[in-house]
Amino acid sequence: MNAQRSGSRPLLAGNWKMNPARASEAAELARGVIGAARAASATVDVALLPPFPWLLGVAELLHETGVGLGAQDCFWEPAGAYTGEVSAVMLSGWCQWVLTGHSERRQIFGESDEWVSKKTKAAIGVGLNVILCVGELDDQFEAGRTDEVVSGQLQAALEYMSPGDSGRLVIAYEPIWAIGTGKNADPEHAYKTMRAIRRVLDESLGDEASSRVRILYGGSANSGNVGSYVELPLCDGCLVGGASLKAHEFARMIEVVAEVYGGPTTEEATTS
Repeated sequence: MNAQRSGSRPLLAGNWKMNPARASEAAELARGVIGAARAASATVDVALLPPFPWLLGVAELLHETGVGLGAQDCFWEPAGAYTGEVSAVMLSGWCQWVLTGHSERRQIFGESDEWVSKKTKAAIGVGLNVILCVGELDDQFEAGRTDEVVSGQLQAALEYMSPGDSGRLVIAYEPIWAIGTGKNADPEHAYKTMRAIRRVLDESLGDEASSRVRILYGGSANSGNVGSYVELPLCDGCLVGGASLKAHEFARMIEVVAEVYGGPTTEEATTS
C-alpha cells in the first residue's frame, strides 16, 4: 500500500534518551539497525539520537551507512561559561540532527518556548537539521486545547525563522500524555493535530517553504502501530522513544515504513 504523499521522504528518528548505560550497548544497538536502514535507504531516512557520551562512538559506526546521527539537545550560545551545556556549534560538522523542545526538556527541566526557539534558531544557523517537538499535556488534551497549545508552541519557535530555513526543520507532534506510557494517540487525533501544525507552518512560512517541513508523530510508536501513522496524508514518519532501544523492533519499524511507501523490505533488498 502506498501512502498519499507530497514528495516528502519519511523519517524515522530513534531518541534513545538517557540510554543505554554502557558504550558497548550503544554500539550493539546501532549495529542492530544499520542493516534495515541500508535496505530501506532508497525510501526511508533513518536517524539515531544517542546520549552525548555515546555520540562519537556511534558516529564511527554510522559513517558511510546513510544513517543520520543526532544529539538530543543543544545550547544556543556558541561558547562561554555555561557549565554542562553543549552548543550547536560543537555538534555541527559531524552531527546531522538535533532535537529541540522535547517534552521531557520542557516538563522536567523547565524549558520555555523562548528557550526552545533560541535553540532551534542556533542549530539551524550552523547547518544542523532540527526535530522540533510540540505537544499537549493530558489535562490540555481532555479540555480540547490541543490545537491551541501546539499552535502556540510552534508559533513561538517560528518567530525568528525565515522561509529559507524550512528545509532543515522537522516538526514532531508528541502528545505528552503518550510519551513512555504505552498509550498512543488515536490516528484521527494525530491527523487533526498535524493539520493544525501544517496550517501554522503555511501561515508563518508560506506554502512553498512550509511544504519542505516534514511532520512526524511521536508517542509510544512501535512496529504494531507505526503503519497507521505513516499512512496518514500529513504524517512523514515518527520520532521513536522506547521502541528504538530494541534493535529488532526499530528495524521492523523501518521495514514497515518502507512497505507503506512501496520500498523494498530487508529480505527483498538482500535477495535482489
